[in-house]
Amino acid sequence: MNWIKKNLPGILVCLAIATPAWLLGKALPVIGGAVFAILFGMVITLFWEEKKGSASGIKWTSKYILQTAVVLLGFGMDLQVVVKTGRQSLPIIICTISTSLLLAWLLHKSLNIPGKISTLIGVGSSICGGSAVAATAPVIDADDDEVAQAISVIFFFNVLAAILFPIFGKLLGFDQTSGTSFGIFAGTAINDTSSVTAAAATWDSMFHLGSQTLDKAVTVKLTRTLAIIPITLALGYFTAKKEQRGNSFSLKRAFPAFILYFVLASLITTFALANGVNANVFLPLKELSKFMIVMAMAAIGLNSNIVKLVKSGAKPLLLGASCWAGITAVSLLLQRLMGLW
Repeated sequence: MNWIKKNLPGILVCLAIATPAWLLGKALPVIGGAVFAILFGMVITLFWEEKKGSASGIKWTSKYILQTAVVLLGFGMDLQVVVKTGRQSLPIIICTISTSLLLAWLLHKSLNIPGKISTLIGVGSSICGGSAVAATAPVIDADDDEVAQAISVIFFFNVLAAILFPIFGKLLGFDQTSGTSFGIFAGTAINDTSSVTAAAATWDSMFHLGSQTLDKAVTVKLTRTLAIIPITLALGYFTAKKEQRGNSFSLKRAFPAFILYFVLASLITTFALANGVNANVFLPLKELSKFMIVMAMAAIGLNSNIVKLVKSGAKPLLLGASCWAGITAVSLLLQRLMGLW
């Protein structure tokens, strides 16, 4: 009862912000509900600095609702199908992810960008945007300002990619009779699912390809998303080792339970689908996961200082641009070498 009195007001505030943000995200998928929620939260907190009775619930939402959302994301993954259909693009995926993480590390060192922001932008750019940031933030103990800044940077380049990549693909001479080459390009070079689908659907519409490009891009994107598992586990390990500074290693601290539950959810989905369960059974859980991410982003926005974000935003924006350019260049180069473009 004490927990409810302490946390319910803040949870309800986040829910109230998340609901219109979710609906707007449905209407404008290129932007997405998570970005709307962060923006709403940051604007509200400019006028509502003393949150008093709501502060605890807002903090709880930003941590535990977020972790629960990541676990539920696992129910959207059939590992067997993703690995089978994504095999063609796997070398490109591995190289683009490696490029983004390496660039993030190099710029972190050379430009003195804070390590957690560099990690969030590097992982978000290389894997799946906001979902990867959501999965990574609790593992490395990133604060709300760092999460908001990373989401903002990634969102900016998501929108650019969704608008420019179909034009870019036409100029580069991608095959216009099949969706394979542009689908692989969109799936490997654009980080967030909403922008991947927007760019792929635009290409299908431009050249009357039905859903060829969209099907290929989404499959490649799902294969990329699997990288959340090893990367978050590795980050958990190194974060734990760094914080303990030579003390006895804690397996529980290195491998956060919610990531293990995420893996378990993916395995349950894979096993169920292999045994004839209809994929639509898992759709409500996937939708709930997406809504909970929006709700957690509302909490993060409420805890973020927008003035501070703007003042410190130049270097993270440069980092995001570098990761984006690096991923795009490597994707194009490998497609050319593999004869896909």
